[in-house]
Amino acid sequence: MPTEIKIPAVGESITEVTIAKWLKKDGEAVKRDEVIAELESDKATFELPAEADGTLKILVAEGETIGIGTAIAQLDGTGAPAGDSPAAAPAAGGDALAKGEQNPAASDQSGYGGQPADRHAADAATPGAPAASGGTVEMKIPAVGESITEVTVAKWLKPDGAQVSRDEVIAELESDKATFELPAEGNGTLRHAVKEGETIGIGALIARIESGSGAAAPAASAPAPAAAAPAAAQPASGGAATYASGVPSPAAGKILGEKGINPADVAGTGRDGRITKEDAQNAQTKPAAPAPAAKPTAPAPASAAPAAPAGERGQRRERMSNLRKTVARRLVTVKNETAMLTTFNEVNMQPIMDLRSKFKDKFKEKNGVNLGFMSFFTKAVCVALQEWPAVNAYIDGDSIVYSDFCDISIAVSAPKGLVVPVIRNAEKLSFDGIEKEVVRLAGLARDNKLTIEQMTGGTFTITNGGIFGSMLSTPIINAPQSAILGMHNIIQRPVAENGQVVIRPMMYLALSYDHRIIDGRESVSFLVRVKELLEDPTRLLLGV
Repeated sequence: MPTEIKIPAVGESITEVTIAKWLKKDGEAVKRDEVIAELESDKATFELPAEADGTLKILVAEGETIGIGTAIAQLDGTGAPAGDSPAAAPAAGGDALAKGEQNPAASDQSGYGGQPADRHAADAATPGAPAASGGTVEMKIPAVGESITEVTVAKWLKPDGAQVSRDEVIAELESDKATFELPAEGNGTLRHAVKEGETIGIGALIARIESGSGAAAPAASAPAPAAAAPAAAQPASGGAATYASGVPSPAAGKILGEKGINPADVAGTGRDGRITKEDAQNAQTKPAAPAPAAKPTAPAPASAAPAAPAGERGQRRERMSNLRKTVARRLVTVKNETAMLTTFNEVNMQPIMDLRSKFKDKFKEKNGVNLGFMSFFTKAVCVALQEWPAVNAYIDGDSIVYSDFCDISIAVSAPKGLVVPVIRNAEKLSFDGIEKEVVRLAGLARDNKLTIEQMTGGTFTITNGGIFGSMLSTPIINAPQSAILGMHNIIQRPVAENGQVVIRPMMYLALSYDHRIIDGRESVSFLVRVKELLEDPTRLLLGV
């Protein structure tokens, strides 16, 4: 009995993950606890270990996004050789899919966890398949996910009264999360029970397949799928043609339709020649070639000549990562649900720069880390937060939650997007303690090894756009926090000191805050206090 590997729960707020990378190949032998894949959520990256010894059967393609609890692979404990895997895995998955245990987001090539073409081949190799018996087969909407209760018949791919074969895709179904393909459960004449565009519940009758007069046609076509079975392990090019050849997946079909590309002009690289989403994406730039060729053939006036622009005009479409989607959703939520306002001030950074120049070598020799600006800003913010506790609070329903500690979130630009790890109890850390935490968390962010616990629970955020050259910005609050401090680049500017104009390294500071909980007096006073502490850093050392 194969062992199913399902997506484990990786956090309370995480409902889906993406298969970032398969570390083991399909058909490869693996051992218990050996890492077989990397999973990526909107917050962190996780490793997935094998749950037993056996031969790996991959059910979900790399790059797909699926829900928690979904089966993504199987482990065959019998140790079957890798060469048997292309036919064996789909055959095992075919029965499960027929019972409604499909995976709603497993592949662009199919709405189910297995490949329809492989199931067809497996059934052809098994003459005793229970689909050609007489009578009528009632087809009902299978379960497609724990949270999905109804689907819409997006498109009938086979008309009412058409002859269909077992496993032939007859309809496309849509839920609020994904698009699925519905394969026929028998051979015969298709009778629609639901109109295109109607929404029906899980388990409802969608069609009937009447066997009898149409039974001879599928029987005659049986040798073709049988011949296709050994070709399933080969690439689409050179394999035997099946109903899947040249047929785009639902996602690929939408992309081709948007770009006006005929599927017949696209070479499918999926199993049995199916056109995948990647095939459709790669074919997006091809329609530009015939368009200019068509214009010169028509007897158009000279005014049509400027319509052909010079230079490359290529485009590409990339999947938005879970992290990017979550960041986008949360930023829009903050803008819509908070009364956000920003106040500004400027800081003379000369005292801090003098102090760093004097002690940075001894500091690094003693502590092993550089003395950066972040420790000064973090210490100043902690002092100011304790004097103005509303800036360190947040709204929870009809209540305001105040914290007597300072968990400072530091915005870090990681390879996969913006992450905000937290320095816990920063008010109790020394300068070297803060610098070591910043270095440690930034390293974990660059390596995509931050855990969910390390990125949640902050009470205040500091972001430094100055490292990218930003002179001034209005940072967006990191919900559910109520304020965020924005640092910017340091520029030599003329300022007035004691009645004289002098050149000083100046930095603009921006404090964005939620006006529902923080008044103007508190926000301005907080920022002025931070300015005072930074312009006289000895106050930080003396605590005054």
